[in-house]
Amino acid sequence: MSDIIGSRIKEKRKNLHYTQLQLAQKISVSPQVISNWERGYTEPSAEDIAKLSEVLSCPSDYLLGKPTTDPTIKDNNKEERDIAKRMDELREDLSSATGLLFNGEPMSEEAKESLLEAMEFGIRLAKKNNKKFIPKKFRDKEE
Repeated sequence: MSDIIGSRIKEKRKNLHYTQLQLAQKISVSPQVISNWERGYTEPSAEDIAKLSEVLSCPSDYLLGKPTTDPTIKDNNKEERDIAKRMDELREDLSSATGLLFNGEPMSEEAKESLLEAMEFGIRLAKKNNKKFIPKKFRDKEE
């Protein structure tokens, strides 16, 4: 469960363009504590979850990995929900027992996160490029 909590903390932190140090200062913990949460080494207390929820502008249920979509992602923005869902699936696949090997060795958590970030970038870029080829009459009204 702490892997989900950590990945969601990191995701929200990065979306808000906070460093670990900045987030740590906002909730009165050390940057090492943030790092440990994000890597799944430790879990935040209920009090810390409440602080994180406020600072990261998301419900505590989302941080705790409850099966709900993040309400800060607009309901009508299906693309963002699809990307978030796909990234959760990839994150779960990478943390499975079989995992991923690099040069015959298991990947470190940092390497997995880097790979996930690169994959998310690729997914977003592909979706953006594919939009260029959708006729205007089929595009969302908000674009």
